[in-house]
Amino acid sequence: MPLKLQFPRAKRLILPAEFKRVREEGTAARGNLITIGRLPAPDGQWRAGFVTSRRIGNAVVRNRVRRRLRDITRRHQHEIVSPTWLVTVARPAAARASCADLEHEWLRLAKRTSILAP
Repeated sequence: MPLKLQFPRAKRLILPAEFKRVREEGTAARGNLITIGRLPAPDGQWRAGFVTSRRIGNAVVRNRVRRRLRDITRRHQHEIVSPTWLVTVARPAAARASCADLEHEWLRLAKRTSILAP
């Protein structure tokens, strides 16, 4: 059976209270391009959220970075330890980074925060 690489809305953190909870109660790993916050999921399933502030650039740049981060998470979703809430925050340098650089940084920080299964 082939792996499903979908990333439906039900797998995303959307409410501001959810982001706040990950920031206040979870752990974080900071890198040059992104910051990853992790919280054991209170609802029993893994979900991910993405933050791109205006410091990154205009709407086109922010959406491009957010799409890239969402795609990286989608491709590695089957390796994520469940249940986990995951918040990826893009830093200004992420706007100038390539997809490969973002993925390398995401994988490095995900391993540091024990998000990925061994």
